[in-house]
Amino acid sequence: MPYKPQSEPGKTVYQPAVQITRLGEKIGDPVVAASFPDHILRFRNDRWDQSVGLHELTEQQWLSHFGKCEPLLDNLDPPLALRYHGHQFRTYNPEIGDGRGFLFAQLRDHEKRLMDLGTKGSGTTPWSRSGDGRLTLKGAVREILATEMLEALGVNTSKTFSVVETGEKLMRGDEPSPTRSAVMTRLSHGHIRIGTFQRIAFEKNEELMHQLVSYCLEQYYGGAQTDSPATELFARVAQEVARLAGSYMTAGFVHGVLNTDNINITGESFDYGPWRFTPYWEPGFTAAYFDHEGLYCFARQPEALHWNLAQLASALRLIADSDPLVATLETFPKAYGTAFTEHFCWRLGIESEGFEKDRDLVVTAEKGLAARTIEIDRFFFDWGRAKNLARPDEDSSEFSDFRKLIADRTRSREPVSRYWQNPDPCSMHIEEVESIWGSIADDDDWVPLSQKISDIREMGAGLRNG
Repeated sequence: MPYKPQSEPGKTVYQPAVQITRLGEKIGDPVVAASFPDHILRFRNDRWDQSVGLHELTEQQWLSHFGKCEPLLDNLDPPLALRYHGHQFRTYNPEIGDGRGFLFAQLRDHEKRLMDLGTKGSGTTPWSRSGDGRLTLKGAVREILATEMLEALGVNTSKTFSVVETGEKLMRGDEPSPTRSAVMTRLSHGHIRIGTFQRIAFEKNEELMHQLVSYCLEQYYGGAQTDSPATELFARVAQEVARLAGSYMTAGFVHGVLNTDNINITGESFDYGPWRFTPYWEPGFTAAYFDHEGLYCFARQPEALHWNLAQLASALRLIADSDPLVATLETFPKAYGTAFTEHFCWRLGIESEGFEKDRDLVVTAEKGLAARTIEIDRFFFDWGRAKNLARPDEDSSEFSDFRKLIADRTRSREPVSRYWQNPDPCSMHIEEVESIWGSIADDDDWVPLSQKISDIREMGAGLRNG
């Protein structure tokens, strides 16, 4: 079957839909946003604001809601810092939760999906521990770049919705300080994490676990279809997480911190800290400087997500039998393999021919990429725009087997858009990320960021439509 990326944003009217409070007071804590000395709008997502009916807000209204965190009409007031636990680099931590952000609003999008607007950098909460609850402007800029690039590459990701510079000077130990500050707002399909279930299991709260399972099935998966809702939810989550793992690999993306508190119950990628894209097909490539053992390196991401699913299964044992949960866990490798090969074909712009044939094609491509004579983005760009899939003009030995297998494939899109006429692919390597930030830090020049967003969106249109 063909891989289908997220739908394009459509236009709708504002539809508040506060649902989280149905789970009671133990799901989160009411909080008050910090007061900031300044509010300068730096980024407004002009693609996705219309999808939740907020495109008609004036700049001052936008700043009031997404800089000063004044509640949206008929929405959460006050906002909630959600509670959860989590394995952080596989060490269980019961002392975490939303420490520098909160759930700000819930509303319906153009497809009637429940969407959350959540903040980052909006001040301290009961879960801040020793942190200041703030976000660096650089961190916000990096998240814009990550989410825009991943969305274009067909990865199910949260959207950076808004970035407002706040005028504070922050001290950080891992970058030059003092540095500029910001409050960021994400648009995502839910903020419920694997760690949310872990906390409830830790507290042995069966009633709340039943409620949370029902909530997730109803809000994210169309409601329960069986008389075993916990095992049904787990099967749905496992399928979506497998799709996420496959798309990460095809994108060449390394999240960096795949802890259980960073895995969304909808399989939507979010919370971008030390992320990177690996230029080459390098299995051991890591994103986080503190990941000394390579636990979340490029090639180990599917394993990490599988392990995280096992922790969700363990939590759900509070109200479900083990056997069907284990059975679902055992299907993950095949589900991941299928998702990976389908997404690989999608990025190449060819029709999927089923897992067995697609796997042979992908394996030969991986062998060629592993030689590191060509970057990942260049590989997909060159083959994606090739008029002749046999590529007789190219005789590199690394891809000789791949060339034979792809020669008789059928195009799923014709490379006719402007993107395919460019001399080089759109990439997002660390050097460019630092250059874009350098222009902002040194000269307050936002033009390179705006141009990069435009280039990324052009690539996304080319990948979706040809």
